Amino acid sequence: MEEYRKLSIKDWAVEDRPREKLLYRGLASLSDAELIAILIGSGNSEETAVELSRRILGTVKNNLNALGKLDVDALKKFRGIGEAKAITVIAALELGRRRNQSEALKAKQVTSSRDAAEFLQPVMGDLSHEEFWLILLNRHNKIIHYERISQGGLTGTVIDVRLILKKALEKLATSIIIAHNHPSGNLLASESDRKITKQMKEAAKLMEIPLLDHLIITQNGYYSFADDGAI
Repeated sequence: MEEYRKLSIKDWAVEDRPREKLLYRGLASLSDAELIAILIGSGNSEETAVELSRRILGTVKNNLNALGKLDVDALKKFRGIGEAKAITVIAALELGRRRNQSEALKAKQVTSSRDAAEFLQPVMGDLSHEEFWLILLNRHNKIIHYERISQGGLTGTVIDVRLILKKALEKLATSIIIAHNHPSGNLLASESDRKITKQMKEAAKLMEIPLLDHLIITQNGYYSFADDGAI
């Protein structure tokens, strides 16, 4: 493709243009950079959209999860990426994350910490800030509801135990799983994490809606209070 370097995408052979490749060869024929190029539409005076996309991916070591952590300001630092293009890329990555979440919801029962972690990792594993999520189960251990309860900064978030129990009662849940992510990748539970777990467990017990687990989620793994005998 080096011979095309100084050409705009419109000057490329039809079969090499990302949109045309998608139409005639299918989605699988496109690289990550070509898919991003379709989103941003154009590059800059020195780079085609594909070349610019390759450069953006190169800064995150071609890791789409890492790309998903970039915000609008980070993407706008690339020449040729304005606010509208940055928002388009972020929105597309978020749709992918939600698609994974939707597919996971249709899957198996939550019978282990791994089931819950696999459901939550696409949602929160690669976030750059901390979020706290709730999963509500029925008596067959099927997920009947899930939602983000709160979000914070890089180092923490807060939860309202009463709000969680209110949600559980409204949805007629028979058990609860709570989870939060550690953007640092550290899987060690803090003293604050243990305090929250204890408070949630005791409050849920009073309402006869047991807390099954509290998970700490990272991009590459998870920690389960239940598996560790800490709940």
